[in-house]
Order: sequence, then structure tokens, then C-alpha cells
Amino acid sequence: MERAQTSLNSDPEPRGESHAETLCSPCRLLGLCNNFAYVVMLSAAHDILHQQESHNSTSPVRGGGGGGGGNGSNGNSSLYDCNPVSTAAVLLADILPTLVIKAVAPFFIHKFPYGCRVLTCVATATASFLLVSFSSTVGMSILGVIFASMSSGLGELSFLSLTVFFDGSVLGGWGSGTGGAGVIGAFLYSAFTQAGLSPRTTLLIMLVVPVVMTISYYFLLVFPPAFSQWQCMEEGPVRNNQERRPLMEEEEEKEFCSVRSSSVQGVRMHCAKYQTLTGYWLLSVCCCLRGLGSRIQGLVKFIVPLGLVYFAEYFINQGLLELLFFPASFLSHAEQYRWYQTLYQIGVFVSRSSLFCVKIRRVWIMSVLQCVNAVLLCVAVQFHFLPNVFTVFVIIFYEGLLGGAAYINTFHFISKETGAREREFAMAAASVGDSLGIALSSPLSFFVHNYFCSR
Repeated sequence: MERAQTSLNSDPEPRGESHAETLCSPCRLLGLCNNFAYVVMLSAAHDILHQQESHNSTSPVRGGGGGGGGNGSNGNSSLYDCNPVSTAAVLLADILPTLVIKAVAPFFIHKFPYGCRVLTCVATATASFLLVSFSSTVGMSILGVIFASMSSGLGELSFLSLTVFFDGSVLGGWGSGTGGAGVIGAFLYSAFTQAGLSPRTTLLIMLVVPVVMTISYYFLLVFPPAFSQWQCMEEGPVRNNQERRPLMEEEEEKEFCSVRSSSVQGVRMHCAKYQTLTGYWLLSVCCCLRGLGSRIQGLVKFIVPLGLVYFAEYFINQGLLELLFFPASFLSHAEQYRWYQTLYQIGVFVSRSSLFCVKIRRVWIMSVLQCVNAVLLCVAVQFHFLPNVFTVFVIIFYEGLLGGAAYINTFHFISKETGAREREFAMAAASVGDSLGIALSSPLSFFVHNYFCSR
């Protein structure tokens, strides 16, 4: 009986390396599958935007570029071999739905069981591959990218929240898996298309990924005994278990104006009592905002550095990499872009897997270094001083190292420095940081693309 009532948020008893690996392996697969479609869509961005002109061919466009000289076959007279639309268009479609989900879902996602959330992720990921594969217009492809974003955003928010119900090893497994998604997704897309497969065939092959996600979650992941993935967080037999409710107050305040709840759920429940009273409606809204604001305020020190890292790196990835083209290389423009994305993801994978051996508390250092990278590459696009594509490969790999390290260390220290009753919300809410940074980088990427391509 005592074992059945053990908190899902309490520190579990040591159970040995085999138990930790039993938890980590499915979490790695879930992290890999969750980010796979998102990564592939970014790697395919050049092809998605070029497919109407090239008829879904992987044949490269040779011409002038970031290294200077000549005109591309895209019908532009620029020094740069530009698509008519920046690859930031794909980035925007790939991140905005994720950003919206991460920004608003933490306040109501508890009403949906984890099992239903994962099914939604699987369905939207499958739809994304099918839509992009069989699209006849760029608009239809962008819709497919939006579905990939929905799947990734909902999945990341849900799985990060889910990690608080297990021991600390699962977060490392999740981080390693998401990093692996970048490497495997970008590498497979680059390798398959370089081998002669069309983007359509390549994406259809990748439909196996949602199947793996389903198997990993429903059949391989071992849940705590008291966890019910098919019941809402506020319903069922766990509702009266005080230790099971990480976002709920132990006691309600006597006066709702003096809310000092240590959780968003406590504020939400407390304010709901007064929403049926017309005279207290505005006051209850103020009460809720005040309570939510105090919770989010504590996360700012994590969200801002993480957002800045991702702002800089996605400005690089979707605003500058398309313009860093070296015509003298044996790789075509499309191939260079794909391998830029692949090497970036390899760097992300290495650093996201580093939590087991090194931890970095000062994430702001990585924010500064990433901004230096962005400035360096922007100047390189302007003045063409980088000698060859391999120099860019090294810089992009280093960029990935910084981004992955910032991500995994941010969530590690959030899990360590927030209280048990706030942790589930904190993990979900802080995930908005990277998405916000990525979304804000898109307008700048559009501006830079149009500036250079109009020259």
C-alpha cells in the first residue's frame, strides 16, 4: 500500500544501471521520433521551395553564390543563387505552430491525458510526411510543414512534462534522442537524396518514424505503477492523492486577493471559484494573471538565454546558410545546404548527449558565443572571405554544439532548481524559450535574404 501511494514526483529509489537504461532507451527513441519530422522539413527547405521549378528533382542549381560570381538558374540576377522565397518561410511554418502550442498549452494541457497527446503527435507527423510528399504546390508543402511543427511542439511539451514522473536519467535520454533526431534526420535526407532518391520517395520512407514513436511510447516505456496515461490530470483515482498533483495547492487561501500559491494549478482552481460571480470577474482575472506572472517570472533567467541562443543559430541556419554557396566546390548548392544542416545537427547531438559527463550552469556564455557566430557568418556573406565550404562546415558544427548544450543544460537546471509541485509546469513553460527565439529570427532572416538577393 505504501508503495502504491509513493509520489510520482519524489526521488525514486536507486534501482541500478539496468533500470536506468530501461527508462532511457524508450526516451531516446521518443526524443528522436518527436523531432524527426521537424528536422527533416528544415533539411528539405531548399527542395520544398524549389520543387515547382525543379519538378521535385534533387539536381543542383549551379551558379553564383555566397562565394561570388555568376547567376543561378533560379531566374534571379543576384550575386547569390537565391530561391525566390527565403528558406525562412519553411522555418516560420515549422516554428510558429510550435510556439503557439508551447505558449498557451501549459495552462490547459493537463486536461488531456498523455496517451491522447501522443496519438495526436503520431497523426500530425504522419500527415506532414504525406502532405509534403504528394504536394503539388509550395502552399500544400508549407501546410505539411505546419503539421510537423504541431507534432513536434505538442510532443516536446508533453514529454518534457512527463520526465518529472521518472528519475533524472530520462531527461538525459530525451536530450540525447532529440539530438539524435537532428543527426539521423538530416543525414538520412541528405544521403537518400544524394544517392538519387527524389525528395518525395525519401519522405515516404520516413513514414516509419511515427510507427516507431507509437511502439516506443505504448509498448516500450515503463510507467510508474500509479501513472494513468488515459485519465485527465484532474480526474480519476489520482485526484485525491496530494503527492500526485504537482501543480495543485495543498490548501486554498482564505482570501483570493492574497494568493500566494506555489503553483499555477492552485491559482487556476482558486480563481475559478469566483468566475461565476459577475461582480468579481475582473478581480479574479487580475488574481490569475498575478499568480501566473509570479510563476513565469522565476523562469525568465532560463528562457531568455535559451531564446537568444536559438535566435542566433536559426538566423544562421535559415537566413545565412542558403547564401553561403561556394560554386567551386564539388557539392552543388542544394547539397551544400543539406550538409550544412546535417553537420549542425551532429553538433547538437554531441552536446545534448553531454549531460552525462559535463554540466554548464552559465547558459548565457553560450548565448554570447552564438551571437558571435551569427555576426561572423553575416560578415562572411557580405565580403566572401571564407576560403571554402569546409571552413563553414567547422563553424556550423561548432554552432550546433552551442545550441545543443544550451538546450539540455537549461532543462537540467530547471528540473533541479524548481520545486516538485512546480516542476511539471516549469518544464513545459520554459520550452517556449527556444521556439520564441526561432520565431523572432524569421523576420530578420527574410530581411537579410531579400537584401542580399536583390543585389
